[in-house]
Amino acid sequence: MKRTVIYKEVILILILIIAVQGIVMVKMWLGRQKKAEKPQVEVVPAVPKRKIAIVLDDWGYNAKIASSLEYIHARLTMSVLPNLAYSKAVAALLHKRGFEIILHLPLEPHEKYRLEKNTIMISMNETDIQAILKRDLAAIPYCKGVSNHMGSKATEDTRTMGVIFNALHKRGLYYLDSFVTSKSVCASVAKEKRVLFAKRDVFLDNKADPSYIKEQVRKLKEEADENGYAIGIGHARRVTLETLKAIIPSLEKEGYSLVFVSELAE
Repeated sequence: MKRTVIYKEVILILILIIAVQGIVMVKMWLGRQKKAEKPQVEVVPAVPKRKIAIVLDDWGYNAKIASSLEYIHARLTMSVLPNLAYSKAVAALLHKRGFEIILHLPLEPHEKYRLEKNTIMISMNETDIQAILKRDLAAIPYCKGVSNHMGSKATEDTRTMGVIFNALHKRGLYYLDSFVTSKSVCASVAKEKRVLFAKRDVFLDNKADPSYIKEQVRKLKEEADENGYAIGIGHARRVTLETLKAIIPSLEKEGYSLVFVSELAE
């Protein structure tokens, strides 16, 4: 009789164990079914925005033109000429409005244009070049880099650009090649002298015409589409500023990010 009771208890325990295991297995199966029913969400990698830098040259001749920037809230780079009546005041004003400031350094061209005061010539010795560059940098406050004003002859000359880049390297300034000649040596010399470097892709306003400027901006976007970034150079002209004011809001909507040249120099 005792043995019968023990057998019954053992059988009951075994039944309970089997029942518990069955419940666990059913729950695991249901869990797998729920996971299988969940829709697979495809993770689409974020597409990095294409970057565009717009540079406006030749600030310093006129202080009034800066008023046209009142409604432009974008990361523009402003290239200021030295030795002009409004150079320092305009640079300070543009900096206060949040723009990046660079020195627009006058360099010798092949063409017989009227030259700016203290234009650097390839015939100058190293001491004179350094002295001019030092004075010009001191004349433009908040300067982050340097670009060439004219300079088709100077930017083809390795010695002249080497002297300039030595000075820029010591000061931690970048160089923007306006790229006014296909024979420019600036890229190779900047690499040798370890100077952060960028190069112009498109001139925006060789014609003072809104339709032309819009077409050039379209070309700038094509460059950015192909390479991930592009640099366009225009000038401190009312027609250019008014046209850019109309165009800039749409650039962000189209997936372009306006950046300072310093963000592209490498």
